[in-house]
Amino acid sequence: MQAKSKAMPFLMAPPALDGSMAGDVGFDPLWVSSMLPDAGWLPWLREAEIKHGRVAMLAATGAIVQDLFQFKGTDTLTNGAKMTGLHDVFLAKELPGAAGNVATFHQMLLWLGILELASSAAIIQSFKGETPRVPGDYGFDPLKMGKDPKMALKEIKNGRLAMIGIGGMVHHYILTGKGPVEFFGGIPNYKSCVAHDPTLLPRLYQDVVGPVLPKIC
Repeated sequence: MQAKSKAMPFLMAPPALDGSMAGDVGFDPLWVSSMLPDAGWLPWLREAEIKHGRVAMLAATGAIVQDLFQFKGTDTLTNGAKMTGLHDVFLAKELPGAAGNVATFHQMLLWLGILELASSAAIIQSFKGETPRVPGDYGFDPLKMGKDPKMALKEIKNGRLAMIGIGGMVHHYILTGKGPVEFFGGIPNYKSCVAHDPTLLPRLYQDVVGPVLPKIC
């Protein structure tokens, strides 16, 4: 008899999710895992989840730290901007005629591209089933925590939470112009928020729909 899903006890557990992966509680209400064309797709998707979770944890930490600490001299480069505002400042430095014409995003793409290429061989081998490599294992584990199932579970749970969290932080910043710590300090008195900058909207949207963000401050 097929087991019930731990996450949703009123539904049957998807056959492809056997509970062997950390954080697998049978939550797949659309049964996407059972519709994958090949068995290699499941570890491939787990690889993507772990990688996005790790990036989100770094991003969420960085978003919070920006409200608490700033390296000396960075204000002259960023004009005190953060979150999506910082993206706009760096992008402006790349536009033709910009002061200095600094290739900020080109550098990011270069180094991140090198990292992706360096890790792609192991990921492809895992996808083809040519190696017993565990998704997310890049051989970098100086603290020797990778062998502990409890730590693997903590990583996947915190990664999932961070992916949701950084999405909320970005939306709060777009609406209020405040980082997560500043925003939290204004709850429940939203009048303490600063008015948002309509230029935070992508230029394409501004041209089409104008400044559509609600003025809540």
